[in-house]
Amino acid sequence: PSPPPPHSGSLLLMREWWVQVGLLAVPLLAAYLHIPPPQLSPALHSWKSSGKFFTYKGLRIFYQDSVGVVGSPEIVVLLHGFPTSSYDWYKIWEGLTLRFHRVIALDFLGFGFNLHPCPHPIHPTLTLPHHYSIFEQASIVEALLRHLGLQNRRVNLLSHDYGDIVAQELLYRFKQNRSGRLTIKSLCLSNGGIFPETHRPLLLQKLLKDGGMLSPILTRLMNFFVFSRGLTPVFGPYTRPSESELWDMWAGIRNNDGNLVIDSLLQYINQRKKFRRRWVGALASVTIPIHFIYGPLDPVNPYPEFLELYRKTLPRSTVSILDDHISHYPQLEDPMGFLNAYMGFINSF
Repeated sequence: PSPPPPHSGSLLLMREWWVQVGLLAVPLLAAYLHIPPPQLSPALHSWKSSGKFFTYKGLRIFYQDSVGVVGSPEIVVLLHGFPTSSYDWYKIWEGLTLRFHRVIALDFLGFGFNLHPCPHPIHPTLTLPHHYSIFEQASIVEALLRHLGLQNRRVNLLSHDYGDIVAQELLYRFKQNRSGRLTIKSLCLSNGGIFPETHRPLLLQKLLKDGGMLSPILTRLMNFFVFSRGLTPVFGPYTRPSESELWDMWAGIRNNDGNLVIDSLLQYINQRKKFRRRWVGALASVTIPIHFIYGPLDPVNPYPEFLELYRKTLPRSTVSILDDHISHYPQLEDPMGFLNAYMGFINSF
C-alpha cells in the first residue's frame, strides 16, 4: 500500500478537533437560546411602568410622554440611538420637563420594550423576517404624534446616533411638504453618523451587518460580556457606564429577544449610503434652526474629520463641543453639559 500523504495525521486530528468543537457548540447554543433575559432593574422597571404603548400597523410601540411646564406651548420629541432605547434620555428627562410643556420619547421598532418582528429562533418559517428601515421608523414617529393629537403642532426634535438619521428623514418629509409630516420647529443632532464617509462602525457592527448566514448565529451567541466589551470603548475613559448601567442597556436589548434583530437593524448603515443625497441634502437645504452637540472623543464619528465636514456642509448650523473626554453618548456621559448646550440652543431663537 502507498504511504499516507504528508500531514494526513495532523489533518485528521484537526478535523476531529473541529467535530468536537461543533458537538460542544450545539448544546451550548441550545442552552443559550433558552436563557431568560435579565430581570429589569427597579429604575428600568419604573421607566417601563411610567410609559405607555400605542399600536402601529398591529405592532405595539412603547413611548414616554411627560407633561412639564404649564403654559408653555413647546414640545420636544427625543429620538434615541443604536442599539439602546428611549431610556438613553433618563438623565436629562427632568431637566427637559422644566423647559418644555411636553417631553416625548419612543422606542424605535426593534429596540427597547417593543415586540420585535423577527424569525422564530427554532422555526424560522413561523414569522417572516422584517425589513427594518429608517423610513418605517420615521413613519412610526409621525404616527405617535397623530396618536397624541399633536400632528399640527410645531415640534423640536432632539436626536442621537441612529435617531439622527430618522430625524433627517423627517426633515426631508417636512421640506417636501408631505401629508402626515411633522411640522418641525428646530432640530438638534448629537454624535450620529450623518455622513457615511466619516462614520467608523465598530467591528461587531461590521460583522453583524455583513455576516450573511453567520449573523443569526452571532446574534444568538451574543451575551453580556460580548456586549459590554463591544460598547464600553465608545464611552470616554472617565465617563464609562457602571456595571449596573450596562446591565440596564443589555436588559433593554434582550427584552423580547431584541438581540435577534440587531443584524437586521444594522442595515441602516447601508441605507444611509444609498440615501446620502436625500438625507444630507435635507439638512443642508432647510431654514429652521439646526444645532449639533458633539462629544469629540467619539471613535464612531471621529474628530476632526467629522466636525470639519459638518461645518463645511452645514455652515448655518451652530455647534456645541463638549469637554475633550466626552465621547459617543454625551447625554449619558455629561448630562449637565449636554442639557446646558441644548438649552442654550433652544433659547437662542
